[in-house]
Amino acid sequence: MHSFMFRANAVLTFGITVLAGLCILASLTDSFHSALPDVNLQVLNVDVLQRLPNGNDEAKLTLQISADLRSVFTWNTKQLFVFVAAEYETQKNQLNQVSLWDLIVERREDAKIDLRRRNKYGFVDQGANLRGREFNLTMYWNWVREPLVSVEPQASISAYTKIQHPRRMV
Repeated sequence: MHSFMFRANAVLTFGITVLAGLCILASLTDSFHSALPDVNLQVLNVDVLQRLPNGNDEAKLTLQISADLRSVFTWNTKQLFVFVAAEYETQKNQLNQVSLWDLIVERREDAKIDLRRRNKYGFVDQGANLRGREFNLTMYWNWVREPLVSVEPQASISAYTKIQHPRRMV
């Protein structure tokens, strides 16, 4: 017959193996989740377009941000970091990104966003490149998930709102 320690070791090893298998299966369920968020971004008004004393252009916009990000949440999502960026091209840089607004969403119930406000952060270009320039608004989000269960990816959805700044200062 086997000793008590030999049997306890076999039971404990089997239990740990089953738990590891369940953890892998739970992690895989998160990998196959596909989110279908509904996002609508609009610039309602260019309130201010001014030249700063250092020569840079600054714009202040009124934004309409509507998003339903509840489908992004899974059993493993602790929070979302959501931000809206303005993207545009200049002769010097092929891609310029300026963060205009952000939010941390900690609960699925709070992931339905509907607000109208000015940009939270300054829309400043290094140089006089904003006048007459078209730009696109894109919403990005990062998942913060339970550690060691899955990766922390970044995703984005472009509402592709092409807006053109006025050619003159407002």
